[in-house]
Amino acid sequence: MSATGVGASVRRKEDFRFITGRGQYTDDIARPGQVYAAFVRSPHAHAAINHVETSAAAAMPGVLAVLTGAEFAADKLGNLICGWMIHSKDGSPMKMAPHPALANGKVCYAGDPVAVVIAESLAQARDAAEKVEVDYGVLPAVVDPAAAQATGALQIHDIAAKNTIFEWHLGDAQATDAALRAAKHVTRFDLRNNRLAPNAIEPRAAIAEYDAGNDSFALWNTTQNPHVARLVLSAFIGVAPEHKLRVIAPDVGGGFGSKIFIYPEEVVCLWASKKVRRPVKWTAERIEAFLADAHGRDHVTHAEMGFDEKGKIVGLRVKTIANLGGYMSTFSSSVPTYLYATLLSGQYAIPAIYCEVDAVYTNTVPVDAYRGAGRPEATYVVERLMEISAREMGIDPVELRRRNFIKTFPHQTPVIMTYDCGDYGASLDKALELAGYKSFGERKREAARHGKLRGIGLSTYIEACGIAPSQAVGSLGAGVGLWESAEVRVNPTGTVEVLTGCHSHGQGHETTFAQLVAERLGIPIEQISIVHGDTDKVQFGMGTYGSRSGAVGMSAIAKALDKVEAKAKKVAAHLLEAAEADIEFKDGKFTVAGTDKSAAFGEVALNAYTAHKFSGSELEPGLKEGAFYDPTNFTFPAGCHVCEVEVDPETGQTAIVSWTAVDDFGVVVNPMIVEGQVHGGVAQGIGQALMEHAVYDETGQLVTGSLSDYVLPRAEDLPPLVVDTTVTPCPSNPLGVKGCGEAGAIASPAAVMNAITDAIGTEDLAMPATPQAVWAALQKAGRRAAAE
Repeated sequence: MSATGVGASVRRKEDFRFITGRGQYTDDIARPGQVYAAFVRSPHAHAAINHVETSAAAAMPGVLAVLTGAEFAADKLGNLICGWMIHSKDGSPMKMAPHPALANGKVCYAGDPVAVVIAESLAQARDAAEKVEVDYGVLPAVVDPAAAQATGALQIHDIAAKNTIFEWHLGDAQATDAALRAAKHVTRFDLRNNRLAPNAIEPRAAIAEYDAGNDSFALWNTTQNPHVARLVLSAFIGVAPEHKLRVIAPDVGGGFGSKIFIYPEEVVCLWASKKVRRPVKWTAERIEAFLADAHGRDHVTHAEMGFDEKGKIVGLRVKTIANLGGYMSTFSSSVPTYLYATLLSGQYAIPAIYCEVDAVYTNTVPVDAYRGAGRPEATYVVERLMEISAREMGIDPVELRRRNFIKTFPHQTPVIMTYDCGDYGASLDKALELAGYKSFGERKREAARHGKLRGIGLSTYIEACGIAPSQAVGSLGAGVGLWESAEVRVNPTGTVEVLTGCHSHGQGHETTFAQLVAERLGIPIEQISIVHGDTDKVQFGMGTYGSRSGAVGMSAIAKALDKVEAKAKKVAAHLLEAAEADIEFKDGKFTVAGTDKSAAFGEVALNAYTAHKFSGSELEPGLKEGAFYDPTNFTFPAGCHVCEVEVDPETGQTAIVSWTAVDDFGVVVNPMIVEGQVHGGVAQGIGQALMEHAVYDETGQLVTGSLSDYVLPRAEDLPPLVVDTTVTPCPSNPLGVKGCGEAGAIASPAAVMNAITDAIGTEDLAMPATPQAVWAALQKAGRRAAAE
């Protein structure tokens, strides 16, 4: 392994500009003559729009335009779409309601944009927005997903009876029912996977510029997938033909899934820029982000897991109601279906699984992918069931997991997925050793002497990453193929530019992608630059989400590098006057086998552009190659996280005293970056388990709409994390990598809740396990024990 190649903990190349304040985010960009947008948002969760009066706002100083949903509709622009088709059990397609960028006729959640003011300054735009008068006919709000389908609940969209988008299922209902009837023991569990607000450190922003000279647009945007954004804006919304729309994603300060989607604001900014013939800029305030960014999770689930007399799982049945909010978002339909139910087998050999999912509309902001996207929800169901089952049957939770681990691969689950490789026992063993699991009893007794309750919880998770191959996801309803593209350009001086369809918003691609190139070409990492995020520079690519950049994006780069090496060998053969078959390439040097004749990579690169060298041959000048890569399977990272907590029974306060994470990510490109990804994911999962919760009241008002009310984890909430890995190389991509970006957020909520319930001795506790909730659970358990 070289000092900068695959497997080395290379410091991130991009960090210098970030930590010195030299990053360029969308809000840092100022276009000549730019003006500002301020949105008028509905204060009501559900209401008819009777009239929008804009005259007072239009007369305010500096105002260029006040635009409404009626004008948007008059210009015949399309609706925002959901790009993943789901069919109900009866074969009917999902009920996708119209979602205009500016509400027209009615609003469906508090924060739904109704109008936009364009003004010379941001202050003028905001002042004028307050003068827009909207006559609303307020309607009852539907907020609770569990009640959305109830008789008497007001129907939000005409297309969706009983507010039901689809009633979907997966698995074998008859086999699962029979297995549960015959089971020796059945554990039943009701849970709520709490709703989360993403809160990336950089809020969403957009700058749209119309060029009347060639009738084209440019959009600077906080997006995770510029080409997909351009495709949707062009083909479905109809802003401009694809070749007349450039989308640029500069530095992006975190996404966690929430910046995958096409939002109303960027659509409106593009439309408005043509109306006023000026660049239009909008940056969300944090309070707008709470109101308008797609939220995550929000499942209501009943689950049953059956075991035989040996403690082997015989069947799993799950019924989930998934809240998708007031409208469908770009990929919202896939999250509670194919990204959720397909992972309900976990790491276990379960012969029969049946899952039903009803997706419903409510008068809340749309819900879509958030770090993990369906996989955290599935892991929470399975791992809470495993822990509760072990306690009910009097079996050690570790032993119960071992009895049910999948041990031979490939393994076909009953819910579509074929796991290609893994060693779940190795991750478990290593995690238990690092966590000091055998000596936990001593620590528990010591805590008791100090009046504290100590608990330990495990989460042995699995996830599917890469979100591919295209044929598979296409057959499941995806509207686009999920391959990736890359182009490797070798300059005459031997420096290299890599153009990738992936997008980096915190993952460290400028480092890890360069490490692969440095190792393959044998050149210094400083001579490599990674280009991404601009549809005018980079060939079409699918962006970054689902931990796909390593397994899919880097594999595309590897394929392009194969072509570069093959072409370079032809050039070297001419240069060294040898047969191409005799050319060998290693450590940045081309040699003729069996001789001392050689040429450095830079020398060959220069000769590739010296066209007269190839006179009389069919070899073209230049050294630039591209590739598209479509995987043959998902990748399946897996591992074991162990959480140890201490609970104060007087206050309900929970302290996480230790955390151990052992993950199998396949081949690790940069251990330091991987560890950072695990830390971040665990922090977000702990946040969900202990404190984060986006709460709406019965009228549809978001009562946790600021950082004063929505609690995020701080450094003091996290213990030092012990992070390690095991390795089973992935056989379905050329690099053996699996993906690491979401694992921490997938494993951690169940580990925390298993630890807390172990400490307090009751399962009657839902996320978030706030001090108040833990204290109440202890009091309720105490009263129940006293009554018995």
